[in-house]
Amino acid sequence: MPMTRASGGFTLAELAVALVIMALLFAGALIPLSTQIEVRNIADTQRTMDHIREAVIGFAMANGRLPCPARGQTPAGETDSITWSPTSIAAGSEQWDPANNRCFVVFGVVPWATLGVPEADAWGRRFTYRVSHAFADAISLASYQSLASPALVPPNAALMSPANQSPSCSPTPAPTLASFALCSLGDIAVYNRNESSHARTTIGSALPAVIISHGRNGYGAFQPGGTRVVSAGDGDGDGVPDQNADEAANVTGSTTLTPYAGSFSQWAFYSRSPMSASTGCSDGTAGSPLCEFDDIVFMLSSSTLMARIVSAGRLP
Repeated sequence: MPMTRASGGFTLAELAVALVIMALLFAGALIPLSTQIEVRNIADTQRTMDHIREAVIGFAMANGRLPCPARGQTPAGETDSITWSPTSIAAGSEQWDPANNRCFVVFGVVPWATLGVPEADAWGRRFTYRVSHAFADAISLASYQSLASPALVPPNAALMSPANQSPSCSPTPAPTLASFALCSLGDIAVYNRNESSHARTTIGSALPAVIISHGRNGYGAFQPGGTRVVSAGDGDGDGVPDQNADEAANVTGSTTLTPYAGSFSQWAFYSRSPMSASTGCSDGTAGSPLCEFDDIVFMLSSSTLMARIVSAGRLP
């Protein structure tokens, strides 16, 4: 019986698969290189921030409190003498006040050396870090509410944290392995903003901490050398163009009244969709385009923190 020879050509199915692969490769080539790099930088930064958030929680599980911020102005590898500290503090180390068993400040950058995490985002800038001091003081102080103290609420000494929170937090029995209780409330809120009406919606409230990358433009972020990224449109010293109100809030923290547990002031931060720079923009005026925004904001919620602290046996 004569043997038939196998054909060396493609079948229709194989040809279709090859065409699909070629189309995908061609489509990928059409994406500008700058866009591909930006997408990769955002993804890398988000992974780093997730790692930082886990490290912050791990610190709390080991120490019963959240870490204090580091000082953004200290160059990498150096130590700085700070007016409020009797000793020099190394770059990336938390600003802990051993004499008073609390943080020197609650607003700064991620204490990367203390936590053993990367110093900078994919664009080479340090991460901003804000912590609620009720979650970052010593266990021995037995203070479970955010208390008003100008020394603890930079940069605006006139801003009151939610003092004497309603409802107040007076746990019985008092925790002996954590500096906060299940009823403790943070003094941080994160908002989104409607693109057409510019109305704010709450994403998170009474948060223990927030971590921020200032994105590709980097406005207001501290660099490893200790200097701040400054826009040409900055007129008030925060590094951010004056019209970019939401990005400025992520650099300085702004006050707002929220209905959470009554009316008390919280530090307001913003997390919204990226927006390119445009003329005539306003973050608070409907009818005008929103201003430039590329910050990446990671929240640490009370529910997440409490669940992990309970699992570690430090609460209730």
